[in-house]
Amino acid sequence: MKQSGFFDVEERLARLSGLGDQLEAFSRTVDFEAFRPDLDKALAYSDGSKGGRPPFDPVLMFKILVIQTLNNLSDERTEYLINDRLSFMRFLGLGLSDRVPDAKTVWLFRERLTQAGAIDGLFIRFDATLRNAGYLPMSGQILDATLVAAPKQRNTNAEKADLRAGRIPEDWQDKPAKLSHKDRHARWTLKFTKAKRQDDGTMPSSDLAIPFFGYKSHVSIDRKYRFIRKWKTTHAAASDGARLREGLLDKTNTASSVWADTAYRSKDNEDFMEKQGFVSKVHRKKPHLKPMPRHIQKSNAGKSVIRSRVEHVFADQKSQTGLFIRTVGISRATMRIGLANIVYNMRRLLFLERLNASA
Repeated sequence: MKQSGFFDVEERLARLSGLGDQLEAFSRTVDFEAFRPDLDKALAYSDGSKGGRPPFDPVLMFKILVIQTLNNLSDERTEYLINDRLSFMRFLGLGLSDRVPDAKTVWLFRERLTQAGAIDGLFIRFDATLRNAGYLPMSGQILDATLVAAPKQRNTNAEKADLRAGRIPEDWQDKPAKLSHKDRHARWTLKFTKAKRQDDGTMPSSDLAIPFFGYKSHVSIDRKYRFIRKWKTTHAAASDGARLREGLLDKTNTASSVWADTAYRSKDNEDFMEKQGFVSKVHRKKPHLKPMPRHIQKSNAGKSVIRSRVEHVFADQKSQTGLFIRTVGISRATMRIGLANIVYNMRRLLFLERLNASA
């Protein structure tokens, strides 16, 4: 076996750069130091006067969460791959002899940010970075929501009734270990999907309704650059349309048009948008027991060309980062979805910067 040389690591890193290391591109494009004030405020570490081992640098730890989100990794797998991969170590600024945070340290860091509710501030911080770089919300906005799966809970009907009523089932109250593993915020809902054509060429008379358990990610993207500008996390059974009036509209967008599917079409929403100065481009619903008028069909088709862009955001998050909730409770689910939204915006920034560089 060939003996390791002094410059072997540098040569391997240079080769990784030549092959297109995404994390290296992140380091060049994203100013992670911009997150430090929000991280310091949320973590509120002591000044070290009482002694003890100093904590890891918060920016380094936040970059670990970015790696996790990009690659859909568990804490244990994250620890292993940081030790194993040169590209991860370079992104984090770690050498071969440096101490690497273990899985428990990563969990505690994320949990501390979760308990402090820091994800909103971190998202706003990066959105400000985008605006300062010239990526202002423009050309209107598009709203939609997607279901995010969570581990299924095996609860009895009585336990489900208690949870829907906002109560803790009596049997759980004396079992703290069991209670800590029960997700009291996720809900069951039905996911409707288009029925597939059968072997004989016929189409079923109705679409498929698939039971789904978990949470729902609501987002508003700007039409021009397709960055996520506003977002919200709810349980899976929450209504899409009601979220429109709960801070999901971006008043800073340079245009007033709002695109969304029929789930957002209601008198309350139309009145709300008119009062707030927005122009509704929301799909119209089919009249009950009547055929869809031709002019509404054409109008909806034209809106779909624009509205469909938000579907690309969800497809990217689920295919590229494997968006899934591994944790228990809506606070942790919000942290997970918020990180996915920040990382999506980072990846989108990389794409637009490359596009501008090649133009």
